[in-house]
Amino acid sequence: MATVYIPTPFRRATANRDRVEVSAPDVRALLEELERAYGGLKGLVRNDRGAVHAHVAIYVNNEPIDSLDGLGTALEDGDEVAIIPALAGGQW
Repeated sequence: MATVYIPTPFRRATANRDRVEVSAPDVRALLEELERAYGGLKGLVRNDRGAVHAHVAIYVNNEPIDSLDGLGTALEDGDEVAIIPALAGGQW
């Protein structure tokens, strides 16, 4: 079972929960399970082809999945997964 950190902008889809527990063999299956359990997440993290949006980063145990095996990154009990949307705004 992995613990998934849900960022503030996405918490409306998880009844304001900041962390959820998900059992999945890899990141792809974890995202599928999250979207099944919390339908409001569908489209926020991945596009309709299943690719992670360019403005979203996913980390497993503080390592970006891009430097691991991407969506195929294997998960083990106790892993921590963080979904982090890019921040924008500010002023010059």
